[in-house]
Amino acid sequence: MTKFGDFRPLCTSTPSYPWCNLFYRQLLRTSGTTHLLGDSSSPRTAGVGINPKCFIAPTFSPNPPTPHLGNIANYIACALSLFTVLALIFLAHRRKAAVGRIELRAFLVIYALSLPLKVITTGVFLEQGSTALVVLTAIHAGVVAALFWSLLANAIVATQVVEDGTWSSLVPYYTFALLIFGLALYLSLDVALGVTDAIGAPSDPPEALQSISLFVVLSIWPLVCVIIYFGLMAHIVLCILHETRPMYFYILAAFLFVLSQLAWFLLGRVLCTVRSPPVVWVPVLGVEPGNCERCCWLEERWKMGVGVVCDITGCTYLMGIEHIAHVNGDLGHSQ
Repeated sequence: MTKFGDFRPLCTSTPSYPWCNLFYRQLLRTSGTTHLLGDSSSPRTAGVGINPKCFIAPTFSPNPPTPHLGNIANYIACALSLFTVLALIFLAHRRKAAVGRIELRAFLVIYALSLPLKVITTGVFLEQGSTALVVLTAIHAGVVAALFWSLLANAIVATQVVEDGTWSSLVPYYTFALLIFGLALYLSLDVALGVTDAIGAPSDPPEALQSISLFVVLSIWPLVCVIIYFGLMAHIVLCILHETRPMYFYILAAFLFVLSQLAWFLLGRVLCTVRSPPVVWVPVLGVEPGNCERCCWLEERWKMGVGVVCDITGCTYLMGIEHIAHVNGDLGHSQ
Protein backbone atom coordinates (compact mmCIF):
# COMPACT_ATOMS: atom_id res chain seq x y z
CA MET A 1 0.00 0.00 0.00
CA THR A 2 1.35 3.40 -1.00
CA LYS A 3 1.98 5.82 1.86
CA PHE A 4 2.52 9.55 2.02
CA GLY A 5 6.04 10.32 0.87
CA ASP A 6 6.49 7.17 -1.23
CA PHE A 7 8.23 7.84 -4.54
CA ARG A 8 7.82 4.30 -5.84
CA PRO A 9 4.68 4.98 -7.97
CA LEU A 10 6.34 8.02 -9.54
CA CYS A 11 9.66 6.29 -10.17
CA THR A 12 7.95 3.26 -11.70
CA SER A 13 5.26 4.90 -13.81
CA THR A 14 6.44 8.44 -14.65
CA PRO A 15 9.06 8.59 -17.41
CA SER A 16 12.16 10.69 -16.72
CA TYR A 17 11.25 11.69 -13.16
CA PRO A 18 14.59 13.17 -12.04
CA TRP A 19 14.35 12.64 -8.28
CA CYS A 20 14.46 8.89 -8.85
CA ASN A 21 18.20 9.30 -9.43
CA LEU A 22 18.55 9.89 -5.69
CA PHE A 23 16.71 6.71 -4.75
CA TYR A 24 18.62 4.61 -7.26
CA ARG A 25 21.80 5.53 -5.41
CA GLN A 26 20.07 4.85 -2.07
CA LEU A 27 19.12 1.34 -3.16
CA LEU A 28 22.62 0.63 -4.44
CA ARG A 29 24.05 1.87 -1.15
CA THR A 30 21.74 -0.07 1.16
CA SER A 31 20.82 -3.27 -0.66
CA GLY A 32 22.87 -3.47 -3.84
CA THR A 33 20.87 -4.63 -6.84
CA THR A 34 18.49 -6.81 -4.81
CA HIS A 35 15.47 -4.61 -5.56
CA LEU A 36 16.59 -3.56 -9.05
CA LEU A 37 15.24 -5.67 -11.89
CA GLY A 38 15.89 -5.97 -15.61
CA ASP A 39 17.85 -3.12 -17.14
CA SER A 40 17.71 -1.25 -13.83
CA SER A 41 19.93 -3.90 -12.25
CA SER A 42 22.99 -2.50 -14.02
CA PRO A 43 23.93 1.19 -13.71
CA ARG A 44 25.25 1.07 -17.29
CA THR A 45 21.87 0.10 -18.77
CA ALA A 46 19.50 1.74 -16.27
CA GLY A 47 17.43 4.69 -17.41
CA VAL A 48 15.78 7.31 -15.22
CA GLY A 49 13.48 5.58 -12.73
CA ILE A 50 13.39 2.53 -10.48
CA ASN A 51 12.30 -0.58 -12.41
CA PRO A 52 10.35 1.72 -14.76
CA LYS A 53 7.64 0.35 -16.99
CA CYS A 54 9.09 2.41 -19.82
CA PHE A 55 12.30 4.40 -20.05
CA ILE A 56 14.79 5.88 -22.48
CA ALA A 57 18.07 4.01 -22.73
CA PRO A 58 21.22 5.79 -21.55
CA THR A 59 23.05 7.74 -24.23
CA PHE A 60 26.11 5.48 -24.00
CA SER A 61 24.33 2.23 -23.19
CA PRO A 62 26.17 -0.95 -24.23
CA ASN A 63 22.99 -2.09 -25.96
CA PRO A 64 22.84 -1.16 -29.68
CA PRO A 65 22.44 1.29 -31.24
CA THR A 66 25.15 3.32 -29.52
CA PRO A 67 25.12 6.18 -28.87
CA HIS A 68 21.38 6.58 -28.27
CA LEU A 69 19.66 9.89 -28.89
CA GLY A 70 18.43 9.87 -25.31
CA ASN A 71 15.60 12.20 -24.33
CA ILE A 72 15.92 14.26 -27.52
CA ALA A 73 12.51 15.94 -27.20
CA ASN A 74 13.47 17.25 -23.79
CA TYR A 75 16.80 18.58 -25.10
CA ILE A 76 15.10 20.56 -27.86
CA ALA A 77 12.33 21.87 -25.62
CA CYS A 78 14.70 23.06 -22.92
CA ALA A 79 17.04 24.66 -25.47
CA LEU A 80 14.18 26.62 -27.00
CA SER A 81 12.95 27.55 -23.54
CA LEU A 82 16.38 28.80 -22.53
CA PHE A 83 16.51 31.20 -25.47
CA THR A 84 12.97 32.36 -24.69
CA VAL A 85 13.76 32.94 -21.03
CA LEU A 86 16.89 34.92 -21.93
CA ALA A 87 14.69 37.13 -24.12
CA LEU A 88 12.26 37.56 -21.22
CA ILE A 89 15.13 38.55 -18.93
CA PHE A 90 16.16 41.21 -21.44
CA LEU A 91 12.59 42.51 -21.71
CA ALA A 92 12.19 42.56 -17.94
CA HIS A 93 15.42 44.55 -17.63
CA ARG A 94 14.11 47.19 -20.04
CA ARG A 95 10.88 47.81 -18.12
CA LYS A 96 12.28 50.43 -15.81
CA ALA A 97 8.93 51.42 -14.27
CA ALA A 98 7.60 47.91 -13.71
CA VAL A 99 6.67 46.81 -10.21
CA GLY A 100 9.04 44.06 -9.05
CA ARG A 101 11.30 44.29 -12.10
CA ILE A 102 14.42 43.14 -10.25
CA GLU A 103 12.57 40.34 -8.46
CA LEU A 104 11.00 39.14 -11.70
CA ARG A 105 14.37 39.16 -13.42
CA ALA A 106 15.87 37.10 -10.58
CA PHE A 107 13.03 34.61 -10.93
CA LEU A 108 13.74 34.22 -14.64
CA VAL A 109 17.47 33.78 -13.98
CA ILE A 110 16.77 30.95 -11.52
CA TYR A 111 14.43 29.40 -14.04
CA ALA A 112 17.11 29.60 -16.74
CA LEU A 113 19.56 27.83 -14.43
CA SER A 114 17.09 24.97 -13.95
CA LEU A 115 16.91 24.17 -17.67
CA PRO A 116 20.42 22.73 -18.26
CA LEU A 117 20.10 20.87 -14.96
CA LYS A 118 16.83 19.41 -16.21
CA VAL A 119 18.55 18.19 -19.37
CA ILE A 120 21.38 16.55 -17.43
CA THR A 121 19.28 14.87 -14.74
CA THR A 122 16.74 13.42 -17.18
CA GLY A 123 18.97 13.02 -20.22
CA VAL A 124 20.68 9.78 -19.09
CA PHE A 125 24.11 11.11 -20.05
CA LEU A 126 25.67 10.02 -16.77
CA GLU A 127 25.72 6.53 -15.31
CA GLN A 128 22.91 5.84 -12.86
CA GLY A 129 24.06 5.76 -9.26
CA SER A 130 27.18 7.80 -9.96
CA THR A 131 28.16 10.52 -7.50
CA ALA A 132 28.21 13.11 -10.29
CA LEU A 133 24.59 12.40 -11.21
CA VAL A 134 23.52 12.43 -7.55
CA VAL A 135 25.16 15.80 -6.90
CA LEU A 136 23.71 17.39 -10.04
CA THR A 137 20.25 16.00 -9.21
CA ALA A 138 20.52 17.45 -5.70
CA ILE A 139 21.51 20.85 -7.12
CA HIS A 140 18.58 20.61 -9.53
CA ALA A 141 16.25 19.89 -6.61
CA GLY A 142 17.58 22.91 -4.73
CA VAL A 143 17.12 25.19 -7.74
CA VAL A 144 13.53 23.97 -8.27
CA ALA A 145 12.61 24.54 -4.61
CA ALA A 146 14.15 28.03 -4.73
CA LEU A 147 12.39 28.72 -8.02
CA PHE A 148 8.96 28.26 -6.50
CA TRP A 149 9.89 30.47 -3.54
CA SER A 150 10.88 33.09 -6.11
CA LEU A 151 7.50 32.74 -7.81
CA LEU A 152 5.72 33.20 -4.48
CA ALA A 153 7.98 36.13 -3.55
CA ASN A 154 7.09 37.90 -6.79
CA ALA A 155 3.42 37.74 -5.84
CA ILE A 156 4.20 39.11 -2.37
CA VAL A 157 6.21 41.96 -3.90
CA ALA A 158 3.32 42.71 -6.28
CA THR A 159 1.11 43.46 -3.26
CA GLN A 160 3.65 46.17 -2.33
CA VAL A 161 3.75 45.24 1.34
CA VAL A 162 7.45 46.03 0.85
CA GLU A 163 8.94 48.40 -1.68
CA ASP A 164 10.21 46.46 -4.66
CA GLY A 165 13.85 46.68 -5.66
CA THR A 166 14.98 47.87 -2.23
CA TRP A 167 16.89 46.08 0.54
CA SER A 168 13.61 45.47 2.40
CA SER A 169 12.52 43.35 -0.54
CA LEU A 170 15.76 41.92 -1.91
CA VAL A 171 17.37 40.80 1.38
CA PRO A 172 14.54 38.43 2.41
CA TYR A 173 14.06 37.47 -1.24
CA TYR A 174 17.62 36.20 -1.69
CA THR A 175 18.02 34.99 1.89
CA PHE A 176 15.02 32.67 1.75
CA ALA A 177 16.00 31.55 -1.76
CA LEU A 178 19.42 30.47 -0.47
CA LEU A 179 17.95 28.81 2.62
CA ILE A 180 15.40 26.84 0.62
CA PHE A 181 18.04 25.90 -1.94
CA GLY A 182 20.32 24.67 0.85
CA LEU A 183 17.53 22.70 2.52
CA ALA A 184 16.52 20.87 -0.66
CA LEU A 185 20.18 20.27 -1.55
CA TYR A 186 20.91 18.76 1.87
CA LEU A 187 17.79 16.58 1.91
CA SER A 188 18.56 15.26 -1.56
CA LEU A 189 22.18 14.43 -0.78
CA ASP A 190 21.19 12.83 2.50
CA VAL A 191 18.60 10.59 0.85
CA ALA A 192 21.09 9.43 -1.78
CA LEU A 193 24.32 9.25 0.22
CA GLY A 194 23.00 8.53 3.73
CA VAL A 195 24.86 11.25 5.59
CA THR A 196 22.49 10.84 8.55
CA ASP A 197 20.17 8.05 9.64
CA ALA A 198 17.33 10.46 10.37
CA ILE A 199 16.75 11.36 6.71
CA GLY A 200 19.07 9.14 4.70
CA ALA A 201 18.03 5.87 6.30
CA PRO A 202 16.58 3.37 3.81
CA SER A 203 12.84 3.08 3.44
CA ASP A 204 10.92 0.32 5.16
CA PRO A 205 10.53 -1.65 2.98
CA PRO A 206 13.43 -0.39 0.83
CA GLU A 207 11.49 -0.61 -2.43
CA ALA A 208 8.90 1.90 -1.14
CA LEU A 209 11.42 4.70 -1.81
CA GLN A 210 9.96 6.79 0.98
CA SER A 211 11.18 10.23 2.02
CA ILE A 212 8.50 12.43 3.52
CA SER A 213 10.78 15.45 3.86
CA LEU A 214 11.90 15.26 0.22
CA PHE A 215 8.33 14.73 -0.95
CA VAL A 216 7.18 17.83 0.93
CA VAL A 217 9.99 20.02 -0.45
CA LEU A 218 9.77 18.82 -4.06
CA SER A 219 6.05 18.09 -4.48
CA ILE A 220 3.95 19.79 -1.79
CA TRP A 221 5.97 23.02 -1.55
CA PRO A 222 5.75 23.86 -5.29
CA LEU A 223 2.01 23.19 -5.29
CA VAL A 224 1.46 25.43 -2.25
CA CYS A 225 3.50 28.22 -3.85
CA VAL A 226 1.48 28.05 -7.07
CA ILE A 227 -1.85 28.15 -5.20
CA ILE A 228 -0.82 31.10 -3.00
CA TYR A 229 0.62 32.89 -6.02
CA PHE A 230 -2.63 32.52 -7.94
CA GLY A 231 -4.65 33.67 -4.93
CA LEU A 232 -2.52 36.77 -4.33
CA MET A 233 -2.54 37.80 -7.99
CA ALA A 234 -6.30 37.26 -8.16
CA HIS A 235 -6.69 39.49 -5.10
CA ILE A 236 -4.56 42.22 -6.70
CA VAL A 237 -6.38 42.11 -10.03
CA LEU A 238 -9.94 41.78 -8.75
CA CYS A 239 -9.91 43.58 -5.40
CA ILE A 240 -7.25 46.27 -5.84
CA LEU A 241 -7.28 46.97 -9.57
CA HIS A 242 -10.95 46.05 -10.00
CA GLU A 243 -10.18 44.45 -13.35
CA THR A 244 -11.19 41.17 -14.93
CA ARG A 245 -9.26 40.94 -18.21
CA PRO A 246 -5.88 40.05 -16.62
CA MET A 247 -7.57 37.19 -14.78
CA TYR A 248 -8.20 35.49 -18.09
CA PHE A 249 -4.43 35.17 -18.51
CA TYR A 250 -3.95 33.84 -14.99
CA ILE A 251 -6.77 31.34 -15.38
CA LEU A 252 -5.27 30.24 -18.70
CA ALA A 253 -1.86 29.88 -17.03
CA ALA A 254 -3.35 27.81 -14.20
CA PHE A 255 -5.23 25.64 -16.68
CA LEU A 256 -2.09 25.01 -18.74
CA PHE A 257 -0.12 24.24 -15.59
CA VAL A 258 -2.62 21.58 -14.50
CA LEU A 259 -2.95 20.24 -18.04
CA SER A 260 0.80 19.91 -18.47
CA GLN A 261 1.19 18.07 -15.17
CA LEU A 262 -1.55 15.62 -16.12
CA ALA A 263 0.06 15.13 -19.52
CA TRP A 264 3.43 14.41 -17.97
CA PHE A 265 2.26 12.03 -15.25
CA LEU A 266 -0.45 10.26 -17.28
CA LEU A 267 0.03 10.74 -21.02
CA GLY A 268 3.81 10.46 -20.80
CA ARG A 269 3.65 6.80 -19.86
CA VAL A 270 1.20 6.06 -22.67
CA LEU A 271 3.36 7.71 -25.32
CA CYS A 272 6.45 6.02 -23.94
CA THR A 273 4.96 2.53 -24.18
CA VAL A 274 3.24 2.80 -27.58
CA ARG A 275 6.23 4.17 -29.49
CA SER A 276 9.36 2.33 -30.56
CA PRO A 277 11.89 3.66 -29.81
CA PRO A 278 10.32 5.12 -26.70
CA VAL A 279 9.36 8.77 -26.71
CA VAL A 280 8.92 10.49 -23.37
CA TRP A 281 6.24 13.14 -23.30
CA VAL A 282 7.75 16.50 -22.51
CA PRO A 283 5.09 18.78 -21.02
CA VAL A 284 6.06 22.00 -22.74
CA LEU A 285 3.52 24.68 -23.52
CA GLY A 286 5.11 27.54 -25.42
CA VAL A 287 2.14 29.86 -25.20
CA GLU A 288 2.43 33.61 -25.45
CA PRO A 289 -1.10 35.02 -25.26
CA GLY A 290 0.28 38.50 -25.53
CA ASN A 291 3.06 40.85 -24.82
CA CYS A 292 0.26 43.33 -24.69
CA GLU A 293 1.62 46.82 -24.80
CA ARG A 294 -0.74 49.34 -23.28
CA CYS A 295 -4.29 48.99 -22.15
CA CYS A 296 -6.38 51.77 -20.76
CA TRP A 297 -8.12 50.41 -17.66
CA LEU A 298 -10.11 52.95 -15.69
CA GLU A 299 -8.15 56.24 -15.66
CA GLU A 300 -4.67 54.69 -15.59
CA ARG A 301 -2.36 53.00 -18.06
CA TRP A 302 -0.97 49.60 -17.33
CA LYS A 303 1.51 47.36 -19.04
CA MET A 304 1.34 43.61 -19.18
CA GLY A 305 4.67 42.00 -18.61
CA VAL A 306 5.93 38.58 -19.50
CA GLY A 307 6.45 35.64 -17.26
CA VAL A 308 6.73 31.94 -16.72
CA VAL A 309 4.58 29.19 -15.31
CA CYS A 310 6.83 26.39 -14.05
CA ASP A 311 6.40 22.70 -13.61
CA ILE A 312 7.42 20.82 -10.50
CA THR A 313 10.78 19.82 -11.94
CA GLY A 314 11.66 23.19 -13.33
CA CYS A 315 11.06 22.57 -17.02
CA THR A 316 9.14 24.58 -19.40
CA TYR A 317 5.78 26.29 -19.41
CA LEU A 318 5.95 29.78 -20.87
CA MET A 319 3.12 32.22 -20.54
CA GLY A 320 2.86 35.73 -21.83
CA ILE A 321 1.51 37.31 -18.65
CA GLU A 322 2.86 37.08 -15.16
CA HIS A 323 3.20 40.56 -13.88
CA ILE A 324 0.99 43.64 -14.03
CA ALA A 325 3.03 46.77 -13.62
CA HIS A 326 1.73 50.25 -12.99
CA VAL A 327 3.70 52.94 -14.79
CA ASN A 328 3.96 54.88 -11.55
CA GLY A 329 4.69 51.73 -9.54
CA ASP A 330 1.84 52.37 -7.11
CA LEU A 331 -1.12 50.02 -6.91
CA GLY A 332 -2.81 52.28 -4.46
CA HIS A 333 -3.50 54.97 -7.05
CA SER A 334 -5.31 52.70 -9.46
CA GLN A 335 -8.73 53.14 -8.00
